[in-house]
This record gives sequence, C-alpha cells and structure tokens, in this order.
Amino acid sequence: MTAEAASPPTGQPAIRVTTMPADANAYGDIFGGWLMSQMDMAAGLVAARYSKGRAVTIAMDGMQFHAPVAVGDEVSVYADLVKVGRTSMTIQVEAWRRDRHQEEQCRVTQARFVFVAIDEDKRPRVIGRLENPVLDVAP
Repeated sequence: MTAEAASPPTGQPAIRVTTMPADANAYGDIFGGWLMSQMDMAAGLVAARYSKGRAVTIAMDGMQFHAPVAVGDEVSVYADLVKVGRTSMTIQVEAWRRDRHQEEQCRVTQARFVFVAIDEDKRPRVIGRLENPVLDVAP
C-alpha cells in the first residue's frame, strides 16, 4: 500500500513531535535513523505499559519508507499491540507526517517491533496474554 492510498489510524498517537534542523541532513530531509528511534520509543511505551514493567527491543521487521519527512513537519507515531507471547510482544508501528501548514497527512514509514519483558536482573519475565483490551496509549 502506498502512502497516498492509506488512511491515518483513528486512535491517538503514542508520540507526536515536530521535526527540527538537528534531525535532518544538509538538504532538510529527516534522517531515517531519527524516525526509527521515534518508532522504537512509541513501541516501547506500549510494551512497558502492557507488560507493567521494563521491556527491551529485540527485533524490528519490515521497515518500509514511503515518503520523505522535512524539517518542520509534524510526525505522529501510532503503535498497536498485535501479538503477545509468554515473554514477548509484537507491536505494529506507523509514522505519519503532516506539513505544519496543512491538515492532510501522509504515512511515511511502518514496521513491526518485537519487545521482551525483562526483570530487574535483565532476564526475560513472563507476561499475561492478550486477555486485556488493547491499551489506549494516548499521552
């Protein structure tokens, strides 16, 4: 699916931020790594909230960039818990941009992140199954 054909998620974003010059290259394009870190943070919020404790990223699958992001754009990152295992959680993440002068949004990237809940000794710990409703991750 292309960025233009997709519709923005209906829920609240886990993170919303305005891009700054320090996040961009000399041409004003936002670094892919910066965008990926925002997505990792959003997924981490969902993972920690669901597991009720510390959780760490162990994998990221299928990162796709659909459109560029420029300095001054507003980036909204949506994160949905899609699978829960014994100690792990899979979170689908999408980043959307909005030009600061327009209301139209465009999906810029998406990926799946896998997190593992860990204890105070940094060892995997058991979490509950997806019996609870999907969490509202509004700020």
